[in-house]
Amino acid sequence: MATHNNHLNGDAISNRHVSKKPKLAPTAAVAVITEDDLHSEFSHHDPAVARINNGSFGCCPASVIAAQRRWQLLNLRQPDHFYFNELKKGILHSRTIIKDLVNAEHVDEISIVDNATTAAAVVLQQTAWAFHEGRFQKGVDAVVMLHYAYGSVKKSVEAYVSRAGGDVIQVPLPFPLTSPNEIITEFRCALERAKSGAHGIGCTSVDMQEIGADFYTSNLHKWFFCPPSIAFLYSRKNSSSCDLHHPVVSHEYGNGLAVESAWIGNRDYSAQLVVPDVLEFVNRFEGGIQGIKRRNHEKVVEMGQMLAAAWGTHLGSPPEMCASMAMVGLPACLGIRCDLDVARLRTHLRDEFGVEVPIYFRAPAAAISAGDVVTGYARISYQVYNKVEDYYKFRDAVDQLVNSGFTCAQLST
Repeated sequence: MATHNNHLNGDAISNRHVSKKPKLAPTAAVAVITEDDLHSEFSHHDPAVARINNGSFGCCPASVIAAQRRWQLLNLRQPDHFYFNELKKGILHSRTIIKDLVNAEHVDEISIVDNATTAAAVVLQQTAWAFHEGRFQKGVDAVVMLHYAYGSVKKSVEAYVSRAGGDVIQVPLPFPLTSPNEIITEFRCALERAKSGAHGIGCTSVDMQEIGADFYTSNLHKWFFCPPSIAFLYSRKNSSSCDLHHPVVSHEYGNGLAVESAWIGNRDYSAQLVVPDVLEFVNRFEGGIQGIKRRNHEKVVEMGQMLAAAWGTHLGSPPEMCASMAMVGLPACLGIRCDLDVARLRTHLRDEFGVEVPIYFRAPAAAISAGDVVTGYARISYQVYNKVEDYYKFRDAVDQLVNSGFTCAQLST
């Protein structure tokens, strides 16, 4: 197992490539984006759909798609030249930008992987080995996770930790929330902290020095305008980070996670190479990525409150706890009784009204009493391409269902 410092990123000349911290706000040399530019950048979106679900798949502007295509053609034109002269250098450039964006201490702490699911597998694989090798004790040590953890992360915990004999503790959290203290009361971090912030970068503040996590991952294709799929995994430099490995073993095994992740066989790496182009895109907005996050937060709260007022419901958490997404209660008269109901209702809204929005079932703590308990929540997102009309379309669709006497029971027939 390689433990030397120059193996942490697998590039003996990496220090010569580290760039200056990227500017996060536009300069005079950057053409500030206009409404026409914005429309052109996202003209490939289906105009018939109110797309208020950026949180699931993100978005990618046309200029970044064009940059990705240039990388793809560069590879296809002369693969050997691309591999030996462009790929490693380009990925290191992207890692350096990410390092500065999230305030990591060193580029060695940043690896680029496909998505947050892959990043979770990297960390949980190490945890499983620790149980197998006796560094963690079966029946004594445990993995603690929130009960609302992303489904694939839960499956990864089952696949790696449970099968290795480790105990898994799920911490239930209250919902709806009234304050952050409710979360703190329910959950205290373990000494080794691993955080999956799939929506983090581009959606909320991500600062490794403030967060203090040993591991942190976030997708860049959700809120940072990268094409799918790309995520970063931050691993604080310590003795245990040297034992992290990509679950797909290839020629670079043992040269450090960042290098292992940068080559897992012949495949399309273009999504990992366009981070500089994405940074150029976000810097065309007033305030750069910070300005985008601020405006998205303000608008999603405004739209969430508008919907809640129209339906006589409430937000799932206080406005200050929303980033670029908000949970909005749906009218109780829709008769949402289970997860199958919300799946069918979501499909109905997509197919019949052209509204794309995730819907979640939340059983109340007490028994459901007829017509007076909110059991369904819509998770709305706001991104730069969204317009107020998208949310009016959603509001009007739900109003039409309510006024027609619709209930989810009708979708089961």
